Amino acid sequence: MTEKQVPKYRMLKRELLASIDKGELMPGELMPSENELAERHGLSRQTVRQTFGELEREGRLHRVKGKGTFVAEPPHRLADDPQTVGLITTYISDYIFPSIVRGVEAALRERGYRLLLSSTNNDKERERESLNMMMSQPLSGLIVEPTKSAEGNPNVDCYLDLDYRRIPYVMINQRYAELDCPCLLVDDEAGGYQAAEHLLALGHRRIAGFFKTDDLQGTSRLRGFLRAHRDRGIPAAPDLVVRYTTEMRQTAPYEAALRLLGGSAGERPSAFVCYNDELAVQLLAAIRFAGASVPGDVSVVGFDDSPLATATEVKLTTLTHPKSAMGADAAELLLGLIARRTQQPRGASSSGKRYVPELIVRESTRRYQS
Repeated sequence: MTEKQVPKYRMLKRELLASIDKGELMPGELMPSENELAERHGLSRQTVRQTFGELEREGRLHRVKGKGTFVAEPPHRLADDPQTVGLITTYISDYIFPSIVRGVEAALRERGYRLLLSSTNNDKERERESLNMMMSQPLSGLIVEPTKSAEGNPNVDCYLDLDYRRIPYVMINQRYAELDCPCLLVDDEAGGYQAAEHLLALGHRRIAGFFKTDDLQGTSRLRGFLRAHRDRGIPAAPDLVVRYTTEMRQTAPYEAALRLLGGSAGERPSAFVCYNDELAVQLLAAIRFAGASVPGDVSVVGFDDSPLATATEVKLTTLTHPKSAMGADAAELLLGLIARRTQQPRGASSSGKRYVPELIVRESTRRYQS
C-alpha cells in the first residue's frame, strides 16, 4: 500500500502517536478538539472522530464527559494490567510450531507477561489481519514469523505503524529484506549443504532435492544443496531439483517423487533431500507406493528434527532446528528491547541470532550400493 493509499484517519493516527511517543503530548494532557485538529490537518471532523475512537479502543486516549479527550497512560505504564506480547507465526498447532510457542510462552510467563497468539496460515492477507488485530491491543512488543518471505512484503505499512508507535518487534526464521529489526534464524544454507554433503560422502550421485521456495528458508536450503554439489565437482541434475510453493505442497512433491522413481534404472534418484521432516514423511509414502524401500533403494534426509522424524517406521536422518530455544531466545531479546522502551535501534539486525543446524544420522540413509 502506498502512502497515498493509506486511509486519512490512519495517517492522523500515526502523527498523534508519534507526538505522544516523543513526549510532545504527555499523559494526562488535554488533546486539541476535533474541530481544531480537523482544521489543522485539512480533514473532516468525522475523520478525526474515527481516529480518536480507534486510539480510545487501544487505550492511548481516554474521554472524560464534559471535559474532553486526554492522553492516557501508555500500556507499559498500567500497573494493574499484565503487559502483552504478540506472537504471529505461519502456523500454531502444527509441526514444530507448538514447541516455538511453548518456548516464547515460558519465557514471558516467567517475567509476568501474557501472550497473544495469531496465525497467518502462510497467507499474506491474513498476516495483515493479524498485524492489525495485534495493533488494536495494548501491545508491548511483537514476535513475527514472516509469511512467504521470498515473495516480498506487501504489509510494510503495518510494520511502519509499529515503528511509529515505538512497539519493538523481532522476527524468527527469516526477516523481510527492507526491515531493520533483530532476527533469529537457522543457518538454512549450512543445513542444505550438510544434507547433500552427507549423501555425497556416502557415494550417492543422483540426489533429488525438494524445496519450498516461496520462503527464504527453502531458497537458502536449496542454495546449500547446490553448493555441496559444486564443492564436490558433481553437477546437480536439473531434473532432480523440485521447487514448489505452499499451495502445491500437498501434491507437487509427491507427484514429482513418483515420476522420478518411475524412470529407468540409470535415471532414478538414489536419495532425497527434503525441505523438512513433514515433507520427508510424505515422500516415504511415495517411495513405498513405488515399490521401493528406505534406505535400501532410496536414502532420505529431512530437516528440523521434529517429532515426526522418530515417529515413522524408519527413523529419519535430519537437521536440527532450535524450536523452543528459538522461542525463548526471541522472547528474551524482545523483552530487552521493551525494557529499554525504544523503537528498533539503527542497525538492530546485528543483535539477532543465527543457529547452526546439526546433522542427526538415523536409519533413513546408508551408503550407495549400485
